[in-house]
Amino acid sequence: MSDLPGRGWWADLPPAAGAAVMAAGILSVGLHLTGHEALSLVALAVAGALWLVLAADFAARLLGDRRRFRAEADTPAALTAVAATTVLGTRLTALGWQTVAAALLGLAVVLWPVLTLHVVRHWRRRMPGVAFLVCVATQGIAVLAAVLADAGHHEWLAEAALVFFVLGLLLYLAALLRFDLREVEGGAGDHWVAGGALSISALAGSKLTASPVWTGAAHTALRTVTLIVLALSLVWYVVLLGAELRHPRPRYDIRRWSTVFPLGMTAAACLSVADPAGIAWLRPLGEVLLWIAVAACLLTCAAMLASHRRPDRPPERPSGTGATPS
Repeated sequence: MSDLPGRGWWADLPPAAGAAVMAAGILSVGLHLTGHEALSLVALAVAGALWLVLAADFAARLLGDRRRFRAEADTPAALTAVAATTVLGTRLTALGWQTVAAALLGLAVVLWPVLTLHVVRHWRRRMPGVAFLVCVATQGIAVLAAVLADAGHHEWLAEAALVFFVLGLLLYLAALLRFDLREVEGGAGDHWVAGGALSISALAGSKLTASPVWTGAAHTALRTVTLIVLALSLVWYVVLLGAELRHPRPRYDIRRWSTVFPLGMTAAACLSVADPAGIAWLRPLGEVLLWIAVAACLLTCAAMLASHRRPDRPPERPSGTGATPS
Protein backbone atom coordinates (compact mmCIF):
# COMPACT_ATOMS: atom_id res chain seq x y z
CA MET A 1 0.00 0.00 0.00
CA SER A 2 1.05 3.54 -0.58
CA ASP A 3 2.59 5.30 2.38
CA LEU A 4 1.13 8.64 1.40
CA PRO A 5 -1.41 9.91 3.90
CA GLY A 6 -5.03 10.23 2.91
CA ARG A 7 -4.87 7.80 0.01
CA GLY A 8 -7.42 5.07 -0.50
CA TRP A 9 -7.57 1.57 -1.89
CA TRP A 10 -7.00 2.89 -5.40
CA ALA A 11 -3.43 3.96 -4.57
CA ASP A 12 -1.97 0.64 -5.73
CA LEU A 13 -3.89 0.41 -9.00
CA PRO A 14 -1.47 0.14 -11.92
CA PRO A 15 -1.94 2.34 -14.99
CA ALA A 16 -3.32 -0.66 -16.88
CA ALA A 17 -6.53 -0.09 -14.88
CA GLY A 18 -7.26 2.75 -17.29
CA ALA A 19 -8.17 0.11 -19.86
CA ALA A 20 -11.24 -0.71 -17.75
CA VAL A 21 -12.48 2.85 -18.28
CA MET A 22 -11.82 2.50 -22.00
CA ALA A 23 -13.63 -0.86 -22.10
CA ALA A 24 -16.73 0.38 -20.25
CA GLY A 25 -16.77 3.56 -22.29
CA ILE A 26 -16.63 1.91 -25.69
CA LEU A 27 -19.23 -0.67 -24.69
CA SER A 28 -21.47 2.26 -23.75
CA VAL A 29 -20.89 3.74 -27.21
CA GLY A 30 -21.69 0.44 -28.91
CA LEU A 31 -24.82 -0.17 -26.88
CA HIS A 32 -25.99 3.36 -27.69
CA LEU A 33 -25.42 2.76 -31.41
CA THR A 34 -27.56 -0.39 -31.25
CA GLY A 35 -30.40 1.24 -29.32
CA HIS A 36 -29.80 -0.39 -25.93
CA GLU A 37 -29.89 2.93 -24.12
CA ALA A 38 -30.46 1.67 -20.57
CA LEU A 39 -27.50 -0.71 -20.73
CA SER A 40 -25.46 2.00 -22.40
CA LEU A 41 -26.10 4.42 -19.54
CA VAL A 42 -25.12 1.77 -16.98
CA ALA A 43 -21.82 1.22 -18.78
CA LEU A 44 -21.34 4.99 -19.02
CA ALA A 45 -21.91 5.37 -15.27
CA VAL A 46 -19.29 2.70 -14.59
CA ALA A 47 -16.83 4.36 -16.96
CA GLY A 48 -17.45 7.78 -15.42
CA ALA A 49 -17.03 6.55 -11.86
CA LEU A 50 -13.79 4.72 -12.69
CA TRP A 51 -12.48 7.76 -14.55
CA LEU A 52 -13.06 9.98 -11.50
CA VAL A 53 -11.28 7.51 -9.20
CA LEU A 54 -8.29 7.19 -11.50
CA ALA A 55 -8.19 10.93 -12.17
CA ALA A 56 -7.98 11.55 -8.42
CA ASP A 57 -5.13 9.05 -8.17
CA PHE A 58 -3.39 10.66 -11.16
CA ALA A 59 -3.52 14.04 -9.45
CA ALA A 60 -2.41 12.60 -6.10
CA ARG A 61 0.65 10.99 -7.66
CA LEU A 62 1.50 14.12 -9.63
CA LEU A 63 1.34 16.30 -6.53
CA GLY A 64 2.51 13.92 -3.82
CA ASP A 65 4.56 11.10 -5.34
CA ARG A 66 6.59 12.62 -8.16
CA ARG A 67 9.12 9.79 -8.26
CA ARG A 68 6.47 7.18 -8.95
CA PHE A 69 4.65 9.51 -11.35
CA ARG A 70 7.78 10.07 -13.45
CA ALA A 71 8.59 6.34 -13.48
CA GLU A 72 5.11 5.42 -14.67
CA ALA A 73 4.90 8.27 -17.18
CA ASP A 74 7.70 6.63 -19.17
CA THR A 75 5.72 3.48 -19.92
CA PRO A 76 3.10 2.96 -22.66
CA ALA A 77 0.16 2.37 -20.31
CA ALA A 78 0.48 6.02 -19.27
CA LEU A 79 -1.41 6.83 -22.46
CA THR A 80 -4.56 5.21 -21.11
CA ALA A 81 -4.94 8.62 -19.45
CA VAL A 82 -5.54 10.19 -22.85
CA ALA A 83 -7.44 7.30 -24.42
CA ALA A 84 -9.87 6.85 -21.51
CA THR A 85 -10.59 10.58 -21.42
CA THR A 86 -11.42 10.73 -25.13
CA VAL A 87 -13.60 7.61 -25.08
CA LEU A 88 -15.61 9.02 -22.18
CA GLY A 89 -15.90 12.39 -23.92
CA THR A 90 -17.10 10.76 -27.14
CA ARG A 91 -19.96 9.02 -25.34
CA LEU A 92 -20.94 12.22 -23.53
CA THR A 93 -21.43 14.03 -26.84
CA ALA A 94 -24.33 11.68 -27.59
CA LEU A 95 -26.03 13.02 -24.45
CA GLY A 96 -25.61 16.58 -25.68
CA TRP A 97 -22.93 17.36 -23.09
CA GLN A 98 -20.75 19.15 -25.62
CA THR A 99 -19.18 21.54 -23.12
CA VAL A 100 -18.02 18.71 -20.86
CA ALA A 101 -16.80 16.75 -23.86
CA ALA A 102 -14.89 19.78 -25.12
CA ALA A 103 -13.24 20.14 -21.70
CA LEU A 104 -12.22 16.47 -21.81
CA LEU A 105 -10.82 17.00 -25.29
CA GLY A 106 -8.80 19.93 -24.01
CA LEU A 107 -7.46 17.82 -21.14
CA ALA A 108 -6.53 14.99 -23.52
CA VAL A 109 -4.75 17.38 -25.88
CA VAL A 110 -2.72 18.80 -22.98
CA LEU A 111 -1.73 15.35 -21.70
CA TRP A 112 -1.06 13.81 -25.10
CA PRO A 113 2.26 15.46 -26.11
CA VAL A 114 3.76 15.19 -22.64
CA LEU A 115 2.94 11.50 -22.16
CA THR A 116 3.62 10.55 -25.78
CA LEU A 117 7.09 12.11 -25.65
CA HIS A 118 7.90 10.27 -22.42
CA VAL A 119 6.65 6.97 -23.80
CA VAL A 120 8.32 7.16 -27.21
CA ARG A 121 11.65 8.15 -25.67
CA HIS A 122 11.62 4.88 -23.71
CA TRP A 123 10.52 2.58 -26.51
CA ARG A 124 12.62 -0.52 -27.02
CA ARG A 125 12.71 -3.51 -29.32
CA ARG A 126 10.16 -6.30 -28.83
CA MET A 127 7.46 -4.30 -27.09
CA PRO A 128 4.21 -5.80 -25.73
CA GLY A 129 0.83 -4.78 -27.10
CA VAL A 130 0.62 -1.63 -24.97
CA ALA A 131 3.06 -0.07 -27.44
CA PHE A 132 0.04 0.51 -29.70
CA LEU A 133 -1.48 2.87 -27.14
CA VAL A 134 0.40 5.70 -28.86
CA CYS A 135 -1.95 5.12 -31.78
CA VAL A 136 -5.03 4.56 -29.60
CA ALA A 137 -4.54 7.80 -27.66
CA THR A 138 -3.91 9.80 -30.83
CA GLN A 139 -6.93 8.36 -32.64
CA GLY A 140 -9.06 8.91 -29.53
CA ILE A 141 -8.36 12.63 -29.91
CA ALA A 142 -9.21 12.38 -33.63
CA VAL A 143 -12.55 10.70 -32.86
CA LEU A 144 -13.61 13.19 -30.18
CA ALA A 145 -12.48 16.19 -32.22
CA ALA A 146 -14.37 14.93 -35.29
CA VAL A 147 -17.55 14.35 -33.28
CA LEU A 148 -17.39 17.79 -31.68
CA ALA A 149 -16.61 19.37 -35.05
CA ASP A 150 -19.76 17.83 -36.52
CA ALA A 151 -21.89 18.82 -33.53
CA GLY A 152 -20.72 22.45 -33.57
CA HIS A 153 -20.01 22.83 -37.29
CA HIS A 154 -16.39 23.75 -36.59
CA GLU A 155 -14.39 23.17 -39.77
CA TRP A 156 -11.07 23.90 -38.06
CA LEU A 157 -11.75 21.15 -35.53
CA ALA A 158 -12.46 18.69 -38.34
CA GLU A 159 -9.13 19.63 -39.90
CA ALA A 160 -7.38 19.08 -36.58
CA ALA A 161 -9.08 15.68 -36.32
CA LEU A 162 -7.69 14.76 -39.74
CA VAL A 163 -4.16 15.68 -38.61
CA PHE A 164 -4.46 13.41 -35.56
CA PHE A 165 -5.96 10.65 -37.72
CA VAL A 166 -2.97 10.64 -40.08
CA LEU A 167 -0.51 10.94 -37.20
CA GLY A 168 -2.20 8.03 -35.44
CA LEU A 169 -1.71 5.80 -38.48
CA LEU A 170 1.98 6.73 -38.63
CA LEU A 171 2.38 5.97 -34.94
CA TYR A 172 0.69 2.61 -35.49
CA LEU A 173 3.33 1.68 -38.06
CA ALA A 174 6.09 2.79 -35.66
CA ALA A 175 4.62 0.62 -32.88
CA LEU A 176 4.14 -2.33 -35.23
CA LEU A 177 7.87 -2.32 -36.03
CA ARG A 178 8.57 -2.73 -32.30
CA PHE A 179 5.80 -5.19 -31.47
CA ASP A 180 6.97 -8.61 -30.29
CA LEU A 181 4.90 -11.05 -32.36
CA ARG A 182 5.45 -13.73 -29.72
CA GLU A 183 2.91 -11.81 -27.65
CA VAL A 184 0.17 -13.15 -29.94
CA GLU A 185 0.68 -16.60 -28.42
CA GLY A 186 1.78 -15.64 -24.92
CA GLY A 187 0.50 -12.14 -24.16
CA ALA A 188 -1.47 -11.48 -20.99
CA GLY A 189 -4.21 -9.52 -22.71
CA ASP A 190 -2.76 -6.26 -23.97
CA HIS A 191 -1.64 -7.94 -27.22
CA TRP A 192 -5.20 -7.34 -28.45
CA VAL A 193 -4.41 -3.62 -28.67
CA ALA A 194 -2.56 -4.46 -31.90
CA GLY A 195 -5.98 -4.89 -33.50
CA GLY A 196 -7.87 -2.45 -31.31
CA ALA A 197 -5.62 0.41 -32.40
CA LEU A 198 -6.68 -0.19 -35.99
CA SER A 199 -10.32 -0.38 -34.93
CA ILE A 200 -10.24 3.03 -33.27
CA SER A 201 -8.44 4.32 -36.38
CA ALA A 202 -11.36 3.03 -38.46
CA LEU A 203 -13.79 4.68 -36.03
CA ALA A 204 -11.95 7.98 -36.45
CA GLY A 205 -12.02 7.52 -40.21
CA SER A 206 -15.78 6.89 -40.14
CA LYS A 207 -16.39 10.16 -38.27
CA LEU A 208 -14.26 12.06 -40.78
CA THR A 209 -15.93 10.33 -43.73
CA ALA A 210 -19.35 11.31 -42.38
CA SER A 211 -18.29 14.95 -42.03
CA PRO A 212 -19.60 17.39 -44.68
CA VAL A 213 -16.22 19.12 -44.59
CA TRP A 214 -14.66 16.45 -46.77
CA THR A 215 -16.01 16.08 -50.31
CA GLY A 216 -14.83 14.81 -53.68
CA ALA A 217 -11.40 13.18 -53.77
CA ALA A 218 -10.77 13.84 -50.07
CA HIS A 219 -13.97 12.02 -49.11
CA THR A 220 -13.13 9.10 -51.41
CA ALA A 221 -9.63 8.83 -49.98
CA LEU A 222 -10.93 8.87 -46.39
CA ARG A 223 -13.53 6.20 -47.17
CA THR A 224 -10.91 3.98 -48.82
CA VAL A 225 -8.39 4.32 -46.00
CA THR A 226 -11.11 3.71 -43.41
CA LEU A 227 -12.24 0.49 -45.10
CA ILE A 228 -8.67 -0.77 -45.45
CA VAL A 229 -7.94 -0.07 -41.79
CA LEU A 230 -11.19 -1.72 -40.69
CA ALA A 231 -10.43 -4.80 -42.82
CA LEU A 232 -6.97 -5.07 -41.24
CA SER A 233 -8.47 -4.77 -37.76
CA LEU A 234 -10.84 -7.64 -38.56
CA VAL A 235 -7.89 -9.73 -39.76
CA TRP A 236 -6.17 -9.05 -36.43
CA TYR A 237 -9.40 -10.04 -34.66
CA VAL A 238 -9.42 -13.44 -36.36
CA VAL A 239 -5.70 -14.02 -35.77
CA LEU A 240 -5.83 -13.04 -32.10
CA LEU A 241 -9.00 -15.03 -31.45
CA GLY A 242 -7.44 -18.08 -33.09
CA ALA A 243 -4.35 -17.69 -30.91
CA GLU A 244 -6.52 -17.45 -27.77
CA LEU A 245 -8.30 -20.67 -28.68
CA ARG A 246 -5.04 -22.45 -29.43
CA HIS A 247 -3.19 -21.08 -26.39
CA PRO A 248 -5.80 -20.47 -23.66
CA ARG A 249 -4.89 -17.99 -20.92
CA PRO A 250 -7.64 -18.46 -18.33
CA ARG A 251 -5.87 -16.80 -15.41
CA TYR A 252 -7.03 -13.26 -14.61
CA ASP A 253 -4.64 -10.42 -15.30
CA ILE A 254 -5.55 -6.73 -15.14
CA ARG A 255 -4.28 -6.45 -18.70
CA ARG A 256 -7.34 -8.46 -19.75
CA TRP A 257 -9.22 -5.15 -19.79
CA SER A 258 -6.97 -4.35 -22.73
CA THR A 259 -8.64 -7.30 -24.44
CA VAL A 260 -12.19 -6.15 -23.71
CA PHE A 261 -11.52 -2.68 -25.09
CA PRO A 262 -10.39 -3.85 -28.58
CA LEU A 263 -13.31 -6.28 -28.75
CA GLY A 264 -15.74 -3.45 -28.04
CA MET A 265 -13.88 -1.02 -30.29
CA THR A 266 -13.99 -3.39 -33.26
CA ALA A 267 -17.75 -3.70 -32.80
CA ALA A 268 -18.17 0.07 -32.53
CA ALA A 269 -16.01 0.60 -35.61
CA CYS A 270 -18.15 -1.76 -37.69
CA LEU A 271 -21.33 -0.05 -36.50
CA SER A 272 -19.94 3.42 -37.22
CA VAL A 273 -18.42 2.66 -40.61
CA ALA A 274 -21.55 0.96 -42.00
CA ASP A 275 -23.55 4.10 -42.87
CA PRO A 276 -20.91 6.55 -44.13
CA ALA A 277 -19.21 3.80 -46.15
CA GLY A 278 -22.54 2.49 -47.48
CA ILE A 279 -21.85 -1.13 -46.47
CA ALA A 280 -25.00 -2.40 -44.76
CA TRP A 281 -23.69 -5.82 -43.64
CA LEU A 282 -21.18 -4.16 -41.33
CA ARG A 283 -24.00 -3.26 -38.96
CA PRO A 284 -25.18 -6.83 -38.16
CA LEU A 285 -21.53 -7.86 -37.92
CA GLY A 286 -20.96 -5.05 -35.44
CA GLU A 287 -23.96 -6.15 -33.38
CA VAL A 288 -22.63 -9.71 -33.11
CA LEU A 289 -19.17 -8.46 -32.16
CA LEU A 290 -20.70 -6.13 -29.59
CA TRP A 291 -22.35 -8.95 -27.67
CA ILE A 292 -19.12 -10.93 -27.80
CA ALA A 293 -17.44 -7.89 -26.21
CA VAL A 294 -20.16 -7.64 -23.55
CA ALA A 295 -19.72 -11.32 -22.73
CA ALA A 296 -15.95 -10.85 -22.51
CA CYS A 297 -16.48 -7.90 -20.16
CA LEU A 298 -18.71 -9.94 -17.85
CA LEU A 299 -16.24 -12.85 -17.84
CA THR A 300 -13.39 -10.47 -17.03
CA CYS A 301 -15.42 -8.95 -14.19
CA ALA A 302 -16.12 -12.41 -12.79
CA ALA A 303 -12.46 -13.40 -13.05
CA MET A 304 -11.40 -10.16 -11.36
CA LEU A 305 -13.78 -10.69 -8.45
CA ALA A 306 -12.67 -14.30 -8.08
CA SER A 307 -9.01 -13.26 -8.03
CA HIS A 308 -9.65 -10.69 -5.31
CA ARG A 309 -11.28 -13.34 -3.12
CA ARG A 310 -8.07 -15.37 -3.03
CA PRO A 311 -6.18 -14.58 0.19
CA ASP A 312 -2.86 -15.55 -1.37
CA ARG A 313 -3.29 -13.35 -4.44
CA PRO A 314 -0.09 -11.35 -5.08
CA PRO A 315 -0.40 -7.60 -5.72
CA GLU A 316 -1.10 -6.78 -9.35
CA ARG A 317 1.84 -4.86 -10.72
CA PRO A 318 2.26 -6.00 -14.30
CA SER A 319 5.45 -5.07 -16.06
CA GLY A 320 5.39 -2.50 -18.82
CA THR A 321 2.66 -0.32 -17.38
CA GLY A 322 2.97 3.39 -16.91
CA ALA A 323 1.45 6.52 -15.42
CA THR A 324 -1.92 6.58 -13.83
CA PRO A 325 -4.80 7.15 -16.26
CA SER A 326 -7.44 9.78 -15.88
